[in-house]
Amino acid sequence: MALPWFESLSAWAATGQAEFPKRFAVMFMGCGVNYNHWTAEGEGANLKLGKTLLPLEPIKKKINVINGLYNKPSTGHGIHPAMTGSLLSGAEIDKGPILHNGVTVDQMIANKIGQETAQPSMVLACEQPMTGYHETNYSLAYSSHLSWQSADSPIPNEVYPSLAFDTLFENRGSLRNLSILDRVKDRADSLGRKISSTDKAKLDEYLTSVREVEKRLDSMRKSKEKADEAGKGAAKPVAMMDRPANGLPEDQREHARMMCDIIALAFQTDKTRVATLLLARDLSAMIYPWLGVKEGHHGASHSDLSDSYERISNFHLSQLAYLATKLDAMPEGNGTVLDNSFLMFFSNMWSGTKHDNSKLPIITAGGYGGTVQTGRVLDYYKAGDENRKIASLYLSLMDRTGIKLDKFGDASTRLQNF
Repeated sequence: MALPWFESLSAWAATGQAEFPKRFAVMFMGCGVNYNHWTAEGEGANLKLGKTLLPLEPIKKKINVINGLYNKPSTGHGIHPAMTGSLLSGAEIDKGPILHNGVTVDQMIANKIGQETAQPSMVLACEQPMTGYHETNYSLAYSSHLSWQSADSPIPNEVYPSLAFDTLFENRGSLRNLSILDRVKDRADSLGRKISSTDKAKLDEYLTSVREVEKRLDSMRKSKEKADEAGKGAAKPVAMMDRPANGLPEDQREHARMMCDIIALAFQTDKTRVATLLLARDLSAMIYPWLGVKEGHHGASHSDLSDSYERISNFHLSQLAYLATKLDAMPEGNGTVLDNSFLMFFSNMWSGTKHDNSKLPIITAGGYGGTVQTGRVLDYYKAGDENRKIASLYLSLMDRTGIKLDKFGDASTRLQNF
């Protein structure tokens, strides 16, 4: 476990600032948003957010609302899988049985900075992937996976919070029954005697947050083990079962929050600096009884201007607000972990009713180590198609990560004014 920043440690005390790592995370919700309420105007403290974006109100000075970007290779090739497969790569994808995509921006960044952490990246999801083919003859793998390590190989999504946590902290065998805190107790006690009382309180809060996540995972781990046992005699694998029989949390709110907590913990403990979280995949089958929505996610998206779909959009965006707020509560030098992070929330289309992906809903949070100005509304829709490519955003972001490329996906220029 890496330590949070402590002002009383002599190595940092002289300047009050250290060279903090940059972190990058992507959060995705399929099938578009209720765009009537996906609005923003103004800047900084005067940024006025529409109904769906209101969960971001407390941190609005640290977000950017980006309008009008699109992924040209995803347009004009049919609905759903073709609109989704290359969102993070900007590459052309192929129909038929042979997958063809490109290395995604998260993996480009992980290849650059991932060797500095225990795990190069985390690829998480709150919903099982689909298999087979869409009516457009594109593989449903394109609808189910955001992160690709090569042209023909998506990175498997980890949908079980307990397994994501165990992989992150190298919990194997009997270590799964031993708290991480027990493994570092002696060193934590020794450190506590050397730092200031303020930093001691920060250390205690930090360790408590780790333990709280461990406790919440205990029941999820037991549910997963029970599902695996039941699956041994079942006619279909656990992955094909409905929740909660498949061992996934029945309450999808708890599932999403746990995944966000794991990302926050991973960033704070410096176990990884790159993460993707597929909250609801394209063609999502998720249901939302607590929101009073009768239809599943995909069906509800066909009435995307309804109050029901606004509640779905708001729910998923609130996960970005939750993660960003959590990171913003972690002091790091003169700022916070959020200030050294770049979080991006987006969908594969603007309107699910029209299957319109001529522009994409995008929200970012965090200043990426002071390299990204925040508190802005950026609109590129009328800038011309060559100047509004989402891959241009990725080129700009990779520049700030120390990755200098002449071209990425279909873009060879950086995003202006970003």
